[in-house]
Amino acid sequence: QLQPVESGGGLVQPGGSLTLSCVLPEVTLDYRSVGWFRQAPGKERERISCITIPYGTTHYADSVSDHFSISRDDAKNTVNLQMYSLKDEDTGTYYCAAGPLIGHADCTKTPFNSWGQGTVVTVSS
Repeated sequence: QLQPVESGGGLVQPGGSLTLSCVLPEVTLDYRSVGWFRQAPGKERERISCITIPYGTTHYADSVSDHFSISRDDAKNTVNLQMYSLKDEDTGTYYCAAGPLIGHADCTKTPFNSWGQGTVVTVSS
């Protein structure tokens, strides 16, 4: 397995919750960042959250900072994205990506170069 693999997408009603999981390649994750990206219909892909593997520091886009939470499970080589109070505008394809950590504990500077295939989240009543 060389690419991240996402899972957990689906259809959920507004106000509901979902947890996305990203299983990472079986290589050392020391000094890497993992990010979650979203591409809404008709829009460009944007980074919504990321986490540094050695430090656990996180970053969120303003659009999700109040209702998404990123975490890592080192034993399972997995990074999860917990999504609460979902809104229609959270609909999109969610991608997980990994890359080398550049700088100290700041995942926003990572050049993400290993991408998963994406998982679709639809928020609709």
